[in-house]
Amino acid sequence: MNQTIYADWNGQRIKLTWIPGDERPDPALVTSVHGICLHQGLVLAVHVQGRGYNVPGGHVEPGETPEEAFHREALEEGSVKGIIAYLGKMEISHEENESFDPNGKYPMIGYQLFYRMDVTERLPFNREHECLSRIWVEPEEFGYVVNDHELVGQVLQEALQKDGKQG
Repeated sequence: MNQTIYADWNGQRIKLTWIPGDERPDPALVTSVHGICLHQGLVLAVHVQGRGYNVPGGHVEPGETPEEAFHREALEEGSVKGIIAYLGKMEISHEENESFDPNGKYPMIGYQLFYRMDVTERLPFNREHECLSRIWVEPEEFGYVVNDHELVGQVLQEALQKDGKQG
């Protein structure tokens, strides 16, 4: 079920809509990839420098598929490897953002793709990238640790319901 909220991102009003399911947007409109990493019933949260705890994720590099990008981000930020399954997309709309720059790096309407990762390998955490720490959180406590916005909780619920061994 789609759910929409408004968020304040650096003083800008952004409309966010969680859209679960298999449908994927035009790759040119994908701004980043993120995911819920699960291991032994716990959820990975990474402490991103300057932003607090969040789920692993980031931008797709030139020549990467979104799936390759998420595997890379999970390894860089959380030092984990695993099997992933696509969960859905977050539509990021700037249509009501009075400060939107049409010549900036983001489209008027873009998408963040979300995945579930069933962690198969936990590597030593060396703080080699922008993450200061990683912790494993019980799903019921996730909202108290990762407080980016309430739609991340919807993504977690979707991840917990999906069988992660689908590829």
